[in-house]
Amino acid sequence: MNDDSEYLQAVLHSDIPITRQMGLQVLGWQQQRLTLRLPLAANVNHKSTLFGGSLYCGAVLAGWGWLHLRLREAGIEDGHIVIQEGQISYPLPVTRDAIAVCEAPDEKVWRRFLATYARYGRARLALQSRLSNEGSEEEAVQFSGQYVLHR
Repeated sequence: MNDDSEYLQAVLHSDIPITRQMGLQVLGWQQQRLTLRLPLAANVNHKSTLFGGSLYCGAVLAGWGWLHLRLREAGIEDGHIVIQEGQISYPLPVTRDAIAVCEAPDEKVWRRFLATYARYGRARLALQSRLSNEGSEEEAVQFSGQYVLHR
């Protein structure tokens, strides 16, 4: 775990206390890619799979965390991130610990987001995250979220 990962995990566990109970871990922040882990044991449902609400939370937090770290890298610390809208699909059950990943949007989209925020003090950014069973590349959850940054 690098310094950015430790920083984000501390922020999540402090500012969003449920993440501690969920056992959420920040595994890595490298090359604008955020990776989280949700343990099955702390999020198990009656079917011995990972609870859908926990998966949704992990998907949202992957995008939220990605945006938080990117803004920190850009030196923007005067904004508040909120999720405005999200769509999720659960094509496969999660039967092991879940790995959540959020990667950077197109650089042009990112630059437009920053310019809009600088000009208006408010901007929206769509981010995609995906979750899989640990050790598998097959997507078990696909999420698209609209995040808003405002002063």
